Amino acid sequence: MQGLILNGSKNVFEVECEDGAIRDCAFKGKILKASEGYYNPLAPGDYVELDDSSLEESRGLIVDLVPRKNEYVRYNVKKRQPQLLAANLDYLLIVTTPDEPPFRPRFIDRALAQAEYQKITPVIVCNKYDLKEAQDDEFQNRLLSWESVGYKVIRLSARTGEGMEDLAQLLDDHLSALVGQSGVGKSSIINVLDRNVVLKTGSLSQKYGRGTHTTTKGSLMHIEIDEALMGGIQGRTADIIDTPGVRQFLLHDISAENLQLYFKDFVPFLGKCTFGMSCSHQNEKGCAILKAVEDGDIARDRFESWRRIVEEMKSGTWEE
Repeated sequence: MQGLILNGSKNVFEVECEDGAIRDCAFKGKILKASEGYYNPLAPGDYVELDDSSLEESRGLIVDLVPRKNEYVRYNVKKRQPQLLAANLDYLLIVTTPDEPPFRPRFIDRALAQAEYQKITPVIVCNKYDLKEAQDDEFQNRLLSWESVGYKVIRLSARTGEGMEDLAQLLDDHLSALVGQSGVGKSSIINVLDRNVVLKTGSLSQKYGRGTHTTTKGSLMHIEIDEALMGGIQGRTADIIDTPGVRQFLLHDISAENLQLYFKDFVPFLGKCTFGMSCSHQNEKGCAILKAVEDGDIARDRFESWRRIVEEMKSGTWEE
């Protein structure tokens, strides 16, 4: 029998089984080879094989992992190991805000690069778009620079409902994961999408303007989208993985030298520098990337973001 991982810890996972039952399942035998090196061997969205002979009403044993379509990973500094956040995704929703918590564009650029590496379609979701800070020129220019690269940006407010229809129609009949800093409103977005789901929402720290961790582990939920968001059509559903809020998003399995491969606005110009792929894109004559920045073919803020992330990777000191 196969099952779908809904949530879990390092040792026990909640599995939705083919027979409709939800069971707490542990591993049978040694750790799954496909997940060696990760501090959490499975993630919401994973499919697993269960031992039919040992199934009980509420318990079971996991014997194997069904090959993944994709996986989304970040490097967990505290654990000093890569952390699986979600698997088998159709969309990765990178949630940000113009303020409350403060806007962190490099967080988004790192998350986008990881999505490119994992071959997952990312969507930037700007929540709290009703805040006055959303109209700041710098913020608007950042959103436009991502759109010019080809990334979809959805502007919405879970508080007012603005833009929620666009998000609902994107999620319809797909599996998506929400990733973002604590306090950006991931749980609030889910509460608006499905009025029958009531997730705890956190407050912001007055001192630091940061969110508190209300989601402590990733969890996959089946939601029924509010018909008001679907033009009155009832019964439309989506699967959403709500991941824990993080203050830092660190890249996994991408070197500083290879980061350029996952900034897709850089890709058309790579290899065209005088020094080819060995060009550092700093001050070399004949650098195609620097010329693209000067010509406006690569947004200067994206180039500066890439440069600063490379510096962080080399120094081991990361900004939020």
